[in-house]
Amino acid sequence: MADHSPVLLAAVSLLSALQMAYLARRVGWSRTAHKILPPSVSGPPEFERTFRAHQNCVECYPLFLVALWTCGLYFNEVAAVVGGLVYIVARQIYFNGYIKSTKKRLPGFYLTLAVFFTLALLGLSGILRVILHKYFHVHL
Repeated sequence: MADHSPVLLAAVSLLSALQMAYLARRVGWSRTAHKILPPSVSGPPEFERTFRAHQNCVECYPLFLVALWTCGLYFNEVAAVVGGLVYIVARQIYFNGYIKSTKKRLPGFYLTLAVFFTLALLGLSGILRVILHKYFHVHL
């Protein structure tokens, strides 16, 4: 195994996947509590908020993974990992808030956006640095 393998990125990716599994399980528990059988996605507001919170996390997940790995590979692995851990916490705050009230999702939502845009911007800056170096022989 190479010394430069992105093991920290892999660890945060796996941790985030486990979180996604846990959030899916929370939807299952809500289905059971409210006696809502699949494939139905409507029911009491508590269930619908839980379902929607999970769906929103699923929709954001590919964007997070791309931003995480791009930042980690082309900018800095430690910065990406810190951002990834904050993202995981932000998604948990978002999910827990959303199942209580739609307005309570906002702190986690705003933190999620901040982390995503930070990871994406850092990743983009790393990619541009590599492109400038590799194709234009500009060293920054």
